[in-house]
Order: sequence, then C-alpha cells, then structure tokens
Amino acid sequence: MDGFSRDLLVPKDPDFKDIPPQIANDDRYMPHFKNCIGAIDGTHIAITVPEEDQLRYRGRKGIPTTNVLAVCDFDLLFTYVLTGWEGSAHDSRIFLDT
Repeated sequence: MDGFSRDLLVPKDPDFKDIPPQIANDDRYMPHFKNCIGAIDGTHIAITVPEEDQLRYRGRKGIPTTNVLAVCDFDLLFTYVLTGWEGSAHDSRIFLDT
C-alpha cells in the first residue's frame, strides 16, 4: 500500500500512550474520554465489479460497493484503514476482523 501514497504518515505517539490535549485540558471530556485515541467508522465506496460478483458487493443503497473501516485521530489524520470488504458486509463484521 505504501507505493500508492506520496507520503506515509506515522503517528507521533504510535503506542497511543499520551492523552490528546483536546481531552486532557477539558474537565468535561477527561473523565469520559481519557482513553479515547480517535474516531472509527465504516464507509461504502462505489466500485465496478464483474457481473458474477455483483450480489456480494451490493451495499445497502443497491449499488456495488466496498466497505472500508477507518480510524482517525484528533488531528484528523488516518491512523488505521482496513479495505477489501464486500459492500454487503456489516460494519461490526469488519470491526471483528481488525
């Protein structure tokens, strides 16, 4: 995958030991989110697949998609991306593959 990108970004804290300042400096968030390292979500990306694979890749909107799981940190940088799942796969199934 490295060959497809111009730059490879590496987290400043690859072990995620530091509490992000957005949480550490806010008394409202600190008790609830002190161990939070970012946000996670799945998204569907439209793709073209051979006719025989159409059903497997058909997402909830009825078109062929690939379901991508992504995690970003508080600086909106991606820290994890999992690709390759069929559009018919549920986010929870993909999460269990991480």
